Amino acid sequence: MSLSTLSATEITSARLLLRKAQDADRDGLVELMTDPEVREHLGGPRPRADVERFLDAAGTAAATSAPGSYVIAGRTTNRLLGTLALDRRAADRPGHVTADGGELELSYVLRRAAWGGGLAYEAATAALRVAAGELPDQPVLVVTRTANERSLRLAARLGFEPVAAFEEFGAEQTLGVARLGSFTG
Repeated sequence: MSLSTLSATEITSARLLLRKAQDADRDGLVELMTDPEVREHLGGPRPRADVERFLDAAGTAAATSAPGSYVIAGRTTNRLLGTLALDRRAADRPGHVTADGGELELSYVLRRAAWGGGLAYEAATAALRVAAGELPDQPVLVVTRTANERSLRLAARLGFEPVAAFEEFGAEQTLGVARLGSFTG
């Protein structure tokens, strides 16, 4: 299995632009990481001072410097709506469908103002289609806290099948899997 992920630095869809972080995204990134509702199923909000210190030290661009990591922005406004990553799940973490681990893993988070409009679905579909065009067919994982019913519904809508549950971060997680090849076209 190839251990690469997306090489594209920009991906567009009807309403969205997935791109690398820019200095203008700083406030939006701080909001994403410190909002108690956004972070409810992600281990809780991070302390604002810690987030600001990280962004000041590393630079805003560091938030999406890894391949397959993006800001989700409005296509016409270029305003940060959330983030999305398609990267490799570390082999030493629970939740795998292959013996060696390292499968592609989709993750995303949106600002509260962007909830409920199908934007996470649109962003994930766009990224997975590009990945299906770049990479060989392989399993793609999505892991979400089992209590996060909205995220479970979105994973099902995207075509991910729940295959296991496990404990991580002090809560039950649901592991979903789909074939990358199912996102072509």
